[in-house]
Amino acid sequence: MAKVWVLDTGTKGTGASIVPLDKPPSEPGGSAALPFVPPKRAPKPAKAPERKRPRRFKVVDVVTGEVLAEDADARATVDVLRGVRSVVDVNVSVRREETAPWRLLTLPEQKALWQLRAAG
Repeated sequence: MAKVWVLDTGTKGTGASIVPLDKPPSEPGGSAALPFVPPKRAPKPAKAPERKRPRRFKVVDVVTGEVLAEDADARATVDVLRGVRSVVDVNVSVRREETAPWRLLTLPEQKALWQLRAAG
């Protein structure tokens, strides 16, 4: 007598196999199936940090509202401050990015620039 074969579809994702009818089909999730462990991903390459643009300064006379320097580097700002009588006679603003708004320096920050003026 010939054997009768059946298609066993109890396997997960690996396809089906043909088994004899007298053998019971395997049950899904049997002990023979090993769990799938994905391989570890390779780490992403670190991006190079963007180079920060130097600070730019704006110096405005308090009394007249005249702009004495705009978009000047620190050295040019200190040079402009050499022509000013007192630290409170000007407002000094700073920004790092070209699109960023100007930020008025605090009095201690302005005094730090003033000390650079006196040192040079």
